Amino acid sequence: MKEIKKIKFFVNDDEKSHVIANTLIKDLSEKKFLIVYDNTYDLGISIGGDGSFLKMIRSDNFNSEAYYIGVNAGTLGFLQEIDFNDTRNFVERLASGDYKEEEINTLETTIYSHDEKIRYQSLNEVVIRKLDLSVLKNKVYVDNELLENFVGDGLLVSTSTGSTAYNMSFGGSIIYNTLKAFILTPIAPINNKAYNTLTNSIIVPNEKSIILEFNNEDLLLMVDGRNKKVNNVNKIEVKISNNNIKCLRMNDFHFIKVVNKKIIEK
Repeated sequence: MKEIKKIKFFVNDDEKSHVIANTLIKDLSEKKFLIVYDNTYDLGISIGGDGSFLKMIRSDNFNSEAYYIGVNAGTLGFLQEIDFNDTRNFVERLASGDYKEEEINTLETTIYSHDEKIRYQSLNEVVIRKLDLSVLKNKVYVDNELLENFVGDGLLVSTSTGSTAYNMSFGGSIIYNTLKAFILTPIAPINNKAYNTLTNSIIVPNEKSIILEFNNEDLLLMVDGRNKKVNNVNKIEVKISNNNIKCLRMNDFHFIKVVNKKIIEK
């Protein structure tokens, strides 16, 4: 791991987040860390909820050279490892080198239409639906092998990290966050005498690609929560990006502990 000297903050626009940021800036400065406001940082710290973390990595185009960590000032904050009550301990551990690096997969989604080719990168997921929200019908391939003729409300493709986000709301499997794989989850699939559609999610290894074929469809894509309208789509390819990100973790971080704390524990 490279040495951490420069730190940049990405702060949600609410009073609680700003109070936490001011306290952290003071404590980190006392430990001789340099607070910067450009993109020369070694460590990015988001303060807020999961939306703040996603905004942070998008702001520097998924910079694979920097480290990222989040302080939870929201509700669930699955991406935000540090609790807002534990920031002093975090600073002490950061100064003593009590942390590790964890590489996180991201998705690359390429949309092919008559007019253009559009590419998006996402940390959590991409959701594909008809623009008018009517029934989606399309062929689904893994690499060049036909998986199914899908019929339903839509399809969701998520990373391991995103498996605990929107994917979980549709009954998709939770994947261990460092597993090099991604997941295809149907949204309200139709399975009856007329249509035979998979009703469960399927986990795909990272060297594969998911290809969706359409017949000049107008689609609505949701990329990490941001809506994108695309017209005359013939094909969408989703795969694990070559440009992954590095999360900073405390040495006692454990994914199963996070799942228990954020989802199970009362």
